[in-house]
This record gives sequence, C-alpha cells and structure tokens, in this order.
Amino acid sequence: MTNRREFIKKVTASGIGLSVGGLSFGATTAKSYANIAGANERIRMAVMGTNGRGAGMAKQFAQQKNTEVILVCDVEEKALAKGVKKVTEAGGHPKTEKDIRKVLENKDVDGLLITAPDHWHAPATIMACQAGKHVYCEKPCSHNPQEGELSIQAARKYNRIVQVGAQRRSWPVLMEGIQKLHEGVIGRVYMAKAWYTNNRGSIGFGKQIPVPETLDFDLWQGPAPRKAYKSNLIHYNWHWFWHWGTGEALNNGTHEIDVIRWGLGVDYPTYVSSEGGRYRFMDDWETPDTQLINIKFGNNCIVTWEGRSCNSANSEGRDRGVIFYGENGMMDTGGNSYHIFDLKNKLVEEKTSKDVIDGRDPSSPSANLDAVHIADFLNAIRNGSKPHGDIEELHKSTLLVQLGNIAWRTGHRLNIDPSNGHIVNDPEAEHLWSRTYEPGWELSKYL
Repeated sequence: MTNRREFIKKVTASGIGLSVGGLSFGATTAKSYANIAGANERIRMAVMGTNGRGAGMAKQFAQQKNTEVILVCDVEEKALAKGVKKVTEAGGHPKTEKDIRKVLENKDVDGLLITAPDHWHAPATIMACQAGKHVYCEKPCSHNPQEGELSIQAARKYNRIVQVGAQRRSWPVLMEGIQKLHEGVIGRVYMAKAWYTNNRGSIGFGKQIPVPETLDFDLWQGPAPRKAYKSNLIHYNWHWFWHWGTGEALNNGTHEIDVIRWGLGVDYPTYVSSEGGRYRFMDDWETPDTQLINIKFGNNCIVTWEGRSCNSANSEGRDRGVIFYGENGMMDTGGNSYHIFDLKNKLVEEKTSKDVIDGRDPSSPSANLDAVHIADFLNAIRNGSKPHGDIEELHKSTLLVQLGNIAWRTGHRLNIDPSNGHIVNDPEAEHLWSRTYEPGWELSKYL
C-alpha cells in the first residue's frame, strides 16, 4: 500500500490537463515554467490585503525557510500597519504600498499572496501572472465562473504557478484518507454531503457616509464598478453583497466541496439546484444565510452542501465536515483526520493528525496546517511541480458552489454541460457567468 510520503510525492509530481470553455490547458511540467527558482534560492513575496487573515498569512510566509516578505500592500492604513507588524514579528522589514499595480511593477517581487476581498482574487491573480509573479490566492479563486477560466488562461500563458488556499489539499492525514477512498475502502461512493455552521449577527441597514480618511475606497473597489460607500460594508460584511462578495457558499463551502470533488474524482456536474434565503435577520445582507446546494454528477452520485451562517447548532457533532457514503460503508472526514465505518455503523479505522509542521508551535494546529500548504507552494516554485491547490483543480471545485449560487439567484435548477461545466440553454443564468468591470480595469488588457 502507498505510504504517506510516497503518496504526497506522487500527488506533487502529477500534472493533469483541462479543457475549459473551449480553451485547452495541457499538463504542466517543470520545463514549462519560466525562471524557476533554485532549490535554495530566496523567494521574495508581496502580500495584498492584511486586515484579518492576510496579516497572519504574511507572517507565516515570512517564517518559511529562504522566504522573505518584502512588500505589504493594503488600501487602508490600519490594515497596512497590521501586516507590517506581523511580518516584523517574523524578522522581516517590509516596505509598504497601497496600489497593487505599483507592487507588480517591482522587479524584486517573485510572488504575490492575495488575501484581499473576493472581487479582487481573480483580477489580482491575472495581473500578477502578466507581471511575471507566482501567486498564492486565498479562496475563492474567483468572483464568478468566467474569472476562474481566465485565471487558468493567465497562469498557463505566462507560465506562472498559481496555488489556491485550499489548505486541505496539503493536509497529510486527509490526503491519506482520500487515497484510501480512491483505493475502494468503502467501495463505490455514490453520495457525499458537507456542511458549515456559524452564528453571525445582523449587519443592520448601512448608511451612505463619507469614506474614512484612512481608506482609499476607489482602490478597494478596484475592478468592481463603483458604488457609494456605506457604513456596514468594510471590513467583513462585503462578503454578503453580490457586488463584491460570494456568500457563505464560497466563503466557507468551497473548502468542503473541494474535498468532496477530490474524493469522488469527478469534474463537472449535470445538474445543480439550490434553496434557501436570508431568514435569520432582516437587513442589508443579500446572499443566503441558510442554503442547501444539490449537485448531481450524471447517474453516478449526488452531493449536497448545507450552510447555516446564523445558527451554529452542530451537524454530526461538528460545526463543519464531510461524509462520503459508499456501497460498503462511509468515511467521515473534512479535517486532517478520517473515520471509516462499515454498513453496521461499526468504526473500522480512524486516524487523527498530531503532526507539527516545520517546527511550529504544536498549540497552534491551524497555523501548522496553513504552513504545509504554503511550503507546497514555495516548493512548486523551486522545482516546477504542480502545487496541490493548482488553479485548474480549484476552479472546478469553486465552480460547483458558484453554480449553486446562480441556481439560487435565478430560482431554478441549472442544466450543466458535463464536458466543461457551462450552463446549458439558460440566458438568465448565463448572464451571471461573468460580470462587468470598472472602465480601465477590464481583464482582457492583461491577457
């Protein structure tokens, strides 16, 4: 049986081709990447967006061997200071900049960490690739399906490594569990479910007020068509507005749905439907706070995701997770662990990680599990391998929940072409496949 080290080596070295929307992207090998760094060469990173998670991620990059965070970019002064503080704690001495376009002009920058709001993820990825930078982009990889396809196109055209922050793809025990699933530990898998719960409060009704002096709101909006500043938008509530955010389905559901697609070994569905709404509070929140997304892959299997943003009651004893159902039993996973049960609900195998990655503090397991995914990205830059969270794979997973949101917004089931994931004969839904951009920020200029 393949051991963990052998499996990780095999996954890291693999290359898989993809055809998206009539555009073909071949398997990526070391020879296809330009300017690959040497095994011991220092990688110089910039980070975009450091109000929350971005600051911590910047610190983790700065802690990696032969890696330096030389630039911190944010459009808000307090957030910029947070990023500088975290990198400094790791021994760095970063410069600062608020305009990502100026960051990308810097020839000393090898890679860009993108932790800005969702509407920036794909545009910044595409711009960075065009500027010759490798990219680590937090999920979701795109605001809409077309942006995902364009991100793949940019990564391949400019021979850049693009890793998406689907950290579970690098978690050793989860990788082992998925391998067992592929080897048939519970037989043919025909159903999978995932869930996420939280207890978020109301965002109220925002008022149009002057933009704070510490914020460059024009740069914050960037590629998104301009809207007036409101009091309940920044720093987090933009997630719940379609103009900038993508709702809980992409904010958190992307993680578990990616594990499911990975485990099932499937690409594109045939049908997607969604029910739900904004039920808990009456306020400005536009996306569903309660949502069910159902995804069908031919006649082989079905997938469901349940999201409850404002009711944190656990499902299956946990606030989030994944369960695979097969002809010989089930696997309960989603974290860096797995539990396998037979058809009589008897536990037959389990494994939970106690690994400490790169000598990190064992009391901070989430940091450890981020670090291993970051290390995979840096290794991919150095040796030209395909990263675990490669943009091709994560576009497919992100697309599943994007289609769920489109189905919810249109109020009907979507028929999907299983060869490329595109919506079939549905002009209303197809209108939501892409978006418009602020004049001057069109993505075509970078491709």
